[in-house]
Amino acid sequence: MFADLPRPTGPLPVLWDSTVTQRVGRMLDGDVKVAWFYGQPDTSTFRYRVANVVEAVNSDPDGVVGAGWFSDDDIPSVLPVVPQLDAIVLARHRYGGNVRRLAATAARAGLPLLFDTDDLVFDTSYAGLVMDSLGRDATVSLDWDVWFSYMGRLNATLGLCEGAFTTNQTLRAELARHLPLEHVHVVPNVLNRVQQEYSRTLLEAKQSSGYRRTGPVTIGYFSGTPSHVRDFTVAAPALARLLARDPDVDVRIAGFLDDVGPLEEFRDRIEFVPFMHYVELQHSIAEVEVNVAPLQHNAFNVCKSDLKFFEAAVVGTWTVASHTPSLDAAITDGVTGRLARDHEWDGALAEAVDLARDTERYAATMSATAEQAHSTWAWDSVAASVRRALEAQLAKGSPTSPVASS
Repeated sequence: MFADLPRPTGPLPVLWDSTVTQRVGRMLDGDVKVAWFYGQPDTSTFRYRVANVVEAVNSDPDGVVGAGWFSDDDIPSVLPVVPQLDAIVLARHRYGGNVRRLAATAARAGLPLLFDTDDLVFDTSYAGLVMDSLGRDATVSLDWDVWFSYMGRLNATLGLCEGAFTTNQTLRAELARHLPLEHVHVVPNVLNRVQQEYSRTLLEAKQSSGYRRTGPVTIGYFSGTPSHVRDFTVAAPALARLLARDPDVDVRIAGFLDDVGPLEEFRDRIEFVPFMHYVELQHSIAEVEVNVAPLQHNAFNVCKSDLKFFEAAVVGTWTVASHTPSLDAAITDGVTGRLARDHEWDGALAEAVDLARDTERYAATMSATAEQAHSTWAWDSVAASVRRALEAQLAKGSPTSPVASS
C-alpha cells in the first residue's frame, strides 16, 4: 500500500448546497439557457451526469450556455421561467406528475426536451437482463414490479424527448432504437473540479515519495453500489488463488459487498471500507497498488462507462478491468492498464502484483498514465461535448445560433 498520502483538508463539497433562486439566476445569465432535471440529488448519476456537467458548462470561458440543475421537487418553482429557456435535459428522470407539467409547459413554449442516461435502463425489454445483472431474484414479483415501473417510467420520459445525451457509443446505439441516431450525442463522464484537484495532490505526493510503499501489495475493489455484487464474481476466483499462493497480498473492498465467495477463507486479509464521500474515495483508491474493475459480459454491462478506470488512473493506480467498449477505448492494454477476459484474470493479477513490486517501473508507468488521464477526463473538458451536442440539437444548421457561433 502507498504510504503517507495527504487527507482532504477543509469541508468536503456538497453538490446540492445552492438554492433554486441562485441556480435559476446563473442559468438565465447565459445567452443559451439550459436546465438539467434529475429526480433527487445523489452522489452517483447526479454527480456525473448533472452536477459535473453544469459546473463545467458554467465555467467554460468560450461558452455562451448558462446551465442550472434542478430536482423533481424544484419543477413547480422553475415552471415560470421555462419559456425563457432554450432546452431542458431530463437526466434519468422518471415520468410523473411534475415531469408531465414540465413537458406541457415546454411544449407550449416550443422548447425541446433532451433525455440523458448513463445506463441501459430505459427499455423494459431489458428488465430481466438488468435484474439478472444486479442479482435480483426473478421469482419475486415485487422485484419485477419495481424494475418494470422504474424502466417504464424512464421510457415514458424518453418518449417526450426529441434528442438525448449519453456516455458512450454503445448506449448511443441503444438510444437510436428510440430516436434518430443524429439526435443522440455522446457527453462523456468526467471528473469534477474538486475531485481532480485533490487527485492531483495525491498523485504529486506519490511522485515526490518515489511511490513509496509499505506492507503487502493491496488490490482494491471499489464497488460503489450493490449492483456490482455479481460483477465481483468474475475476478473473485483468481483473487482467491492469488491470495493462496502469495501471502504478501491483501484486498481492500469499498462500498456494498459482504459476500466475497471464494475469498471467504481469506477474510482476515480483506479490509472492508464503508461507503464514503467521493473525494475521500480518491484517497482510498490512491493507497492501493492495483484497482480491479471486473464486469459480467452482457448487454447491460457493455454499456458501462470508463469511470472505474479514469478515477484510479488520475491518482496513479494501475487498473485491471474487464473488456467493454468504453474500457477498451480508454485503456491501452499493458501500457496504461490491463484488460482481462474472464479466463485471463489470474495472469493479469500476477502481472499487476509484479509491477507493483517494481517501484521504478510502476512509477514511470503510472505517472505517464495519470498525466494522460488528467488531460482526457479533465473536469472542464465536458463543456465542449455539451456545446457540440446543443449546437446539433438547437442550431439546425443555422450559423446565427449563439451555440453554433461560439
